Amino acid sequence: MNDICNNFNGYNVLFIKYCLLFTAITIDEKMRKTLLFISIIFLSCNVGTANAQSVSNGYGSKTIVFNPNVKAPLNGAEKGMLTEVYGETLQKNVLDNPERLRSIKNILRNRVEILKMSHYPKDYKLLSQIPLFNKYNSSLKREVFSKSTFNSLKYNFDFYAKQTQVFRVDNTNYYIVIKSQHQN
Repeated sequence: MNDICNNFNGYNVLFIKYCLLFTAITIDEKMRKTLLFISIIFLSCNVGTANAQSVSNGYGSKTIVFNPNVKAPLNGAEKGMLTEVYGETLQKNVLDNPERLRSIKNILRNRVEILKMSHYPKDYKLLSQIPLFNKYNSSLKREVFSKSTFNSLKYNFDFYAKQTQVFRVDNTNYYIVIKSQHQN
């Protein structure tokens, strides 16, 4: 009996308690086997449920960890970027929604990086091939690329993709890297 309990040692605290209970209580062998059988069924149900839950979200059990810098208020440039994209709906769609605001701050501050490289080993999708995110502001226009004023929110990037993405700015050596929110 103790050998069986030791085999399941790391899986379920409740099961370990049952094992200790079985060794301490004097009951007949048939009752002990019945309780062990019920415990094993209970354990397998719990393990199966945990596996189903961790796989169902598509990202396993990874938790999104935000950099502490997302707690700081929006700066002027960030607020300008948000206003350009969301227009009159900014308050309702972003500022009044703390989780969305935190996610957007994370995109702007931690997840989008612009790199200049003389040679990149792979062809990447061009920025001109990414549609504008004009759901809230139909007057958005493409502008000549400038690293210092680039607004990643203007483009319909898949910010919530599972993997990091790379895009090349047309006719330049600039690459836009969008890091996955599920990176470690």
